[in-house]
Amino acid sequence: MDPILPGTEDHGQALSRRPPRDPLTADFAPSGPVPARTTRLVCGDFLLTVNPVDGSEIEPCPPHERPEAPAKRTPAARAEYERAALPPAPPGHRMPEPELLERQEIRERLVRLLTRGRTVRLTGPGGSGRTALLDLVAEDCADLAPDGVVRLDGLHRTPDDLLRDLFHTVYDAPRHRLQPDELRETVKEIGAVVLIDDLEFGGAALTELLEAAPECAFLLAATPDTPAAAGDVEDVDLPGLDRAAGVEILRRSVGRDLTEEEAVWAGDLWFESEGLPLRFVQAGALLRQREQLRASGDVVDEYGVFEDVRGPADAVLDLPLEDKEAEEVPLPSLAEAAAPAPLLASRLKPSARAALRFAVALDGELPHPAHLPALVGDTHADAALGELLGCGLVSPAGPRYRLAAGVRAQLEAAGYDEDAPAEARSAARHYAWWAAHPSVTPERVCAEAAAVLTALETVLPGTEPAAEGDDEQATAVRLAHAAGAAFAAGLHWTAWEQALNAGSEAARLAQDVPERAYFHHELGILALVDGQLDRARSELEVSHGMRTALSDMRGTVAGRRALALVADRSGDLPGLAALMAAEEPPAARTAPLAPAPAAFTPSYTYGRETVVARQPGAAKERAGVRAIARRNLVAAGSGALLVAVLGTVVTLGMASDDGAGRNPSSNVGGNPTATQDLDDGTLGAVPKRDEPAPAGVTTTRPVGPGPDGTPGTSDDPSPSATTGSPSADPTGTQGGGGGTSPEPTHGGGSTGPTEKPTKTGKPTSSPSDPTDEPTSPEPTGPETTPPDNPTTPPTTSTSASRPADSATASAPASTGTTESAGTEPPVI
Repeated sequence: MDPILPGTEDHGQALSRRPPRDPLTADFAPSGPVPARTTRLVCGDFLLTVNPVDGSEIEPCPPHERPEAPAKRTPAARAEYERAALPPAPPGHRMPEPELLERQEIRERLVRLLTRGRTVRLTGPGGSGRTALLDLVAEDCADLAPDGVVRLDGLHRTPDDLLRDLFHTVYDAPRHRLQPDELRETVKEIGAVVLIDDLEFGGAALTELLEAAPECAFLLAATPDTPAAAGDVEDVDLPGLDRAAGVEILRRSVGRDLTEEEAVWAGDLWFESEGLPLRFVQAGALLRQREQLRASGDVVDEYGVFEDVRGPADAVLDLPLEDKEAEEVPLPSLAEAAAPAPLLASRLKPSARAALRFAVALDGELPHPAHLPALVGDTHADAALGELLGCGLVSPAGPRYRLAAGVRAQLEAAGYDEDAPAEARSAARHYAWWAAHPSVTPERVCAEAAAVLTALETVLPGTEPAAEGDDEQATAVRLAHAAGAAFAAGLHWTAWEQALNAGSEAARLAQDVPERAYFHHELGILALVDGQLDRARSELEVSHGMRTALSDMRGTVAGRRALALVADRSGDLPGLAALMAAEEPPAARTAPLAPAPAAFTPSYTYGRETVVARQPGAAKERAGVRAIARRNLVAAGSGALLVAVLGTVVTLGMASDDGAGRNPSSNVGGNPTATQDLDDGTLGAVPKRDEPAPAGVTTTRPVGPGPDGTPGTSDDPSPSATTGSPSADPTGTQGGGGGTSPEPTHGGGSTGPTEKPTKTGKPTSSPSDPTDEPTSPEPTGPETTPPDNPTTPPTTSTSASRPADSATASAPASTGTTESAGTEPPVI
């Protein structure tokens, strides 16, 4: 083989050698900010955007955003949805479920009642086998109703929660939360057999639930201490097993016939447990463990291969498992059989016992098997679920597992709650990280809501302000923030409200003002969607005041929009000045006034924000100013502007004349202005008494326009012209009807009105030749005489009353035009 040119047996691997790995520290380097997980929900008439950074935003839902009417799920989609609602299966080998004994008669009775459409209430103590019996009834009623069988979990659920669970099981409406009226109208059309396990309410609440779904037949499983329904409900009691059935359960558990000693022991257990099936399941687990302990002496070698199995037995029984002593393992005492949880737990693996401690700390809620490796610190801790199920220490409850009836009290008596606060804090830190991770869907967080809320309530009382210089946020605040946003996006709003209330209290204890403002804002949004306008206004105003003091621009804008929507819904319209003040954005601050106490910036923010803490003597938050919706303000302003523009246009149209620029008569003022003459110091309008007016001055009478109605065109009639000398003492004034009194002219000078004459390029008309004697001394319009020599400018003569129509009243200096010898330049 050539090391330089590898042969076929090398497959070219020598040339494509993988480069060496970088140091491991590079793999764990801090990554960039994780984008925030925002979700858009349609809630009745609102469009809600769940924003875990600045707070949720709410607005009226646009028409194009409204979803279509909910449609029922297809059989395949329905089956997938129901599989997701089942509790997770334990990894590894799963033991077969024991058959129910002495339940066949009750099973058939329940099916008959449901077939007739009756509502049945199945009551029995914890451990009596209610859940297992519901599983069998569900199989028998699969084809009984048009919408099949719906399994619901009633633990920690309200009537509204159960109605919504029923709706989402039958209908496909993602990201759509119906209003209560729409929900009831839709649920009325569902025809199914509804099985509710672990129901916790009764009375009027249960009657309301049953009336909301009249086409459904309900089977309600509850304990005897649950209040009964007020309506027509059939009650069925679930009694305990007889002695023979208990012995049969033990025989099936160990897989052999019982010895005489074991049979006597089983009889004593039946008398003490009153025939509860759970006690016999746990007793069967005790017998299996006893056999394993007796057989362990033959397999343990000198190297301690099965030391993890032998250790718990040594710790509890305090016996060295030698070959001769292994056969002498006694049966559990009657007291141990009546409360077998501590003895069963002591013989389990360490990871299973650690999982039990977490369940005790979380009020009986067992974390999901996927969380156990991280919580326990063992990569194989997820296998503990199979051990716990086989011993009867946990039982399914909806999509999760809980400690079986009576197990928590027995474990607490054995000391499993000594480190409960530390275990709860560890679970809360883990859930806070997990719920905020963008890869975790809101549905997964909602399935773990019971354990998350229990961890939150457990760590809440111990919340304290952060130490000086410590930037780590309180665990309860982080968990409430992350889980609350997930509950809102997953439409589990009962859990959302509980998380917000707990988070608000935790932020108060931690003196975390930004987070406290966030929780008040979310509570206001929730109240607004539910129609509680007064509460929404109070919560939003508190949040707005805090965020204004913190100079939180984006949070303040979100709060103002929500307050405007509250005002719009309640019909509260403040004055315009208050509206403008409310809409004015706060001035941005470039530096904080004071360091914020334990300010928390989530890892999924868009960038660093300047947070300003409110000073002790800061002014109170704004009160009494409520802004209406921005659309109303814009519409009002646009209307006012339109009215002003239309009024201006109408006013200008009435005051102006379309022919003002072309009709000379409209340019004559009421009081013509007289100018001083250059040679005698008199006004041009009044000549000297001893000096007659020069001859040859031509005056013209204005005439009307031609047939086309436009003056200044070729079809206009020629004006009449007169020449003469007016009297030396003119005293006449202008009269009505178009007549004028005599006004003399002097020296070719002109007197003009207040308006400036219009300049044109050349004269438009030529007057007629003057006569010897003037026929009327009336002032007339200008007369333009064509020049004899084309190189000389034309001579212009005007009167005091008609300067506007003169085309040559004055000549531009740029043309080089000069006045005639006997005239003076006109004064404008």
